Amino acid sequence: MKYNLLCIALFFSLIGFSQSVKFDGIVQDSIKKPLEMANVMAINSITKAIDSYGITNDKGKFSLNLSPNSTYLITISYIGFQSKNLTIVTQNENIVKTIELSSGDINLEGIEIVQEMPVSIKGDTIVYNADSFTSGTERKLEAVLKKLPGVTVNKDGEVEVEGKKVQKLMVDGKDFFDGDTKLGVKNIPADAIDKVQVLRNYNEIGALKGVENNQESVAMNIKLKKGKKNFWFGDVSAGVGVGHFEQRHIINPKLFYYSPKYSINIISNFNNIGELPLTIQDYFKFSGGFRSITQKGGSSLNVLSNDLGIGLLRNNRAKEIETRFGATNFSYSLTNKWTVSGFGIFSSSTTEQQTKTRSTILANGNRQNNAETSLQESNLGLFKLSSSYKPNAKLQFDYDILGKVSKQSDKTNLSREAIVNNFLLAENIFTSKNQDPTSVTQNLSLYYTKNEKNIFAVESQFQYQDEDPFFNANLQTKPFASILGYDILQNRTNLNQSRFVRTNKFDTKLDYYYLLTPKSNINITFGSTVSNQNFDSNIFQILDNSQQNNLTNLENTNKVNFKFNDAFIGLHYKVLSGKFTFTPGFSVHNYNTKNTQLGTEYVQNLNRILPDFFALYQLKRSETLTYNFAMTNDFTDINQLAEGNLLQGINSLFRGDKTLENAALQTHSLRYFKYNMFNFENIFATVNYTKRMNAIKTNAVFDGINQRSSPFNSNFADETFNASGSYGRSFRRYYKASLDFNFNWSRFNNIQNNIFAAVESLSKNGTVKASTNFKNVPNIELAYNYNVRDYQGNRFITENPSVRLDYFFLKSFSFVSEYEYNHYYNPSKTVNNEFDFLSASIIYQKKGGKMEYKVSGTNLLNTTSLNDDNFSQFSTRTSQYVVQPRYVMFTMKYNL
Repeated sequence: MKYNLLCIALFFSLIGFSQSVKFDGIVQDSIKKPLEMANVMAINSITKAIDSYGITNDKGKFSLNLSPNSTYLITISYIGFQSKNLTIVTQNENIVKTIELSSGDINLEGIEIVQEMPVSIKGDTIVYNADSFTSGTERKLEAVLKKLPGVTVNKDGEVEVEGKKVQKLMVDGKDFFDGDTKLGVKNIPADAIDKVQVLRNYNEIGALKGVENNQESVAMNIKLKKGKKNFWFGDVSAGVGVGHFEQRHIINPKLFYYSPKYSINIISNFNNIGELPLTIQDYFKFSGGFRSITQKGGSSLNVLSNDLGIGLLRNNRAKEIETRFGATNFSYSLTNKWTVSGFGIFSSSTTEQQTKTRSTILANGNRQNNAETSLQESNLGLFKLSSSYKPNAKLQFDYDILGKVSKQSDKTNLSREAIVNNFLLAENIFTSKNQDPTSVTQNLSLYYTKNEKNIFAVESQFQYQDEDPFFNANLQTKPFASILGYDILQNRTNLNQSRFVRTNKFDTKLDYYYLLTPKSNINITFGSTVSNQNFDSNIFQILDNSQQNNLTNLENTNKVNFKFNDAFIGLHYKVLSGKFTFTPGFSVHNYNTKNTQLGTEYVQNLNRILPDFFALYQLKRSETLTYNFAMTNDFTDINQLAEGNLLQGINSLFRGDKTLENAALQTHSLRYFKYNMFNFENIFATVNYTKRMNAIKTNAVFDGINQRSSPFNSNFADETFNASGSYGRSFRRYYKASLDFNFNWSRFNNIQNNIFAAVESLSKNGTVKASTNFKNVPNIELAYNYNVRDYQGNRFITENPSVRLDYFFLKSFSFVSEYEYNHYYNPSKTVNNEFDFLSASIIYQKKGGKMEYKVSGTNLLNTTSLNDDNFSQFSTRTSQYVVQPRYVMFTMKYNL
C-alpha cells in the first residue's frame, strides 16, 4: 500500500511537465553591454501569481517557461538601472527578445509592486523570498531551507549553501545561540520567516573583510515577517502516546521575541520519544562561535578529550531515550555602540542501549561476540556571555566567556564470548564510567583601524579545562595481571582507575595590516601559545572482602606536568591581480616543551620555518578555483606523554612515551566552485591530500584479545587523499535534483605484535536526489545512497534508498511521510542485514487559526534493530542496535 501511495504522488507531481512556451532573452544596457544577474519575473495577469522567474547569466541571457495562450507582465530589474515592465501574450511558439535597460534615477512613482522576486542578488548577498518556495506543510526553518535552490540541510542540522558550510546563523541580524545552525533549523517557526539572506564572503569583523581571505565563509540571516516583530511569537505543544502500552509524552514550548533593541529566545523540550535537541557530540563540539586565533600560526597543540566515549549513540537510535532540555538566548543593545548577548543551555538525558557486536583483531584473527545493555545518564550545561563595543567605525572591542559543565555516567552489563587461539572463552563483565568535566574559555579582542592604510588586530584566548574520568571493570578473567601486579587469588577481578587532567592554555596574537594599494596588503603577525597541563592517575583493586588494594607500583601511577610554549612571527602578502588573488606567506617558530614525571625532566627546543600559500582564480562572478597549501607542526598533549599504565577499556592497556616529537603535516587542497543563477546550477568539487611525517603512531601487542599499546614516532609517512563533489540544479522552478559523491583513501603505519604494518582503507559514497516543489499537488523527494567501505580485505556495502511525501490539501490539512530502507552486507553475504523505517503524520490547522492538531506515527514498520560497522587500525567491528518500537502520538499545539 505504501508503494501505491508513493506512485500516486509521483503521478500528480509529473503533471507539472505539461506543455510550456519558452521565453528566451538578453538583458543589456544602452551600449549593448550584457547585464549579469538582472532579475526577470513573469506574473500571470489573471492569477497575479509568479509563473516563472530567472536571473541573467554572465552573457545577460535568461530563459522562462510560460504557459501557452496566456498573458504575462514581465518585470526586469537591475541595481542602478530603471526597471522595465513588458506585456507578453503567449501562444504555442517560443519567444525570443532583447531587452534594454536605461541607467539613471529609478522612478518608482506610479509603479505597483505586484509580487516579489523569489530569488535576488544584492552584491555578495543572495535573498530568497520564503513564501515563494513553501507549500504549507513546513513547520520549521529546516523544511523551508531544503526547498531553496542551492541550499542543503543534512541530518545533523548543518546547512550548506553553494557547497559551503554556513558558519553563523542570525535572526534579524542577531546571533541565534551564537550562530548554531542545528538549534535554529530545528526550532525557528516556518511561518515567521519572510526572507532568507545568504551572506557570502562573510567576516564578522568588518575592519578585516578587505584584508583577509573570506571566500569560504558563509553566514545566513533570517528576516522575520513584520507581524513577528515587537511581539512574542512561537508555539507551545504537548503530546501523548496513543494505542500502545508504553507511556510516551512530549512537551515542547518555543517562544521568541525580536525588537530593534533586544531579542529573547526560549526553547525547551521534555520527551521520551527520541527527540534530541542537543546530543553529547553537539555539546563537545560547541565552540560558542569563537574564532580560531592560531589559524595563521602554522602549528597546533591537540588538547585531547578524556570523555571515555560515554553516550556516543547514533542520533536518536537507542532502545529508550528520555530527554529534558531547556535553553535561552538573549541580545540587548545597551546603546547604539554597545551590545551584550548570551545564552544558557541545559540538557539532561537518560539513555538505555542494547547492542550486539562482533569484532575481529586483524593481527591474530581472534574474535569476540558481545551482548551488552547499558544505562547512561548525562547532564550538560553551556553558558556564554558576550560583549561587543563599537564606539566608532575605527574601533571594536569584544569579550566572550563560555563555560561548559557536565555530569555523566554509564553502567554496562556485558556477556562476552571470545574465540582465542581456537578456544572458547565466556564470561560476564560489569563496567561503570563516571566523569564531570568542566571547561571555561575566554576571548578578548581589539580591532583598530588607524587610517585607510593601517589596521591592527589583537586577539587573545584563555582555556581552562578540568577532567576527572573514573573507570571500573568487574571481570571473571584476569587481564594484564603480570603487568599490573594485582591479587589474582580472587573470585572476580575488580579493577578501578581514577584520572585527573587539568589544562591551562593561553593563545594570543597581534596582527598588523598595511595596505600598499587598494588591491594589495602586507600582514605581520606576532603570536604565542603557552600551555600548562597536569596529569594524575592511579589504579586500585577491590578485593572480594571489599577492601581496597592500591597498586602503588610506579608503573601504575602517573604524576606528570607538561609545559608547552610556541613563540612565532608570521609574514603574509596579499595581492589582487586581474582575476587572481595570491597570498603567499610563512611563519617562524621557536618551540620549547618540558615534561616532568618520575622525578626527571625531558626538554625539547627547536626552531621551524613553516610556509603557506593561497591562490584564488575568479573565472567568473560565481565561478572560482581555489588552491591552499600549508606546512604545520602538530604537537600532542600530555595524554600520550604519561608513561604510567592506563586502562582504556576491559581489554586495552596503554602507556605513553615522554620522548615523543611533533609531527610535520603537509596539506594541499584544490577546490572548484560554480553557481549559475541563470538555471540555479550548483557545481562543487574538491581534492585534498595530506602527508604526515614523523607521525605519532601506535605499537600494539596482542595477547589473545587483550591489547597493550604505546605511541612512537613513525619513520614512514601517513597519507590521506579525499575527493568529493556535487552537482545540483533546479528545473522549471518546481523541480530540484542533485548528485553527490565522496572518495576517501588513507594509509597508516603501525606496529602490530612487533611487525610493521601499513594499513590502507578506502571508502566510496554517492547520493542522488530529486524532489518537487508544487503548491497544490503532492510533493515527493526521492534519494538513493550507495556506500562502500574497504579495510584490509574487509568490504561492507550499504544501500539506502529513501522517499519523502508531503501534501497540503483542503486549505487546512498537511500530510507528511518518510520511508528509509537500509541494506547492509558484505560481498560473501556472511553479513547481510536489512532494516527500514517509516514515519507519517497528518496535521490539521484552520487557516489563520491558533490551534494545530497532529497525529503522528514513528517506526510504523516496528523495526527492532539496525546495523553499523566500525574500523580501527587494529580491528573490525560490526554492531546491531536495538531501537525504539512503533508508537503513535497525538499532539496539540498553540501558535502565538
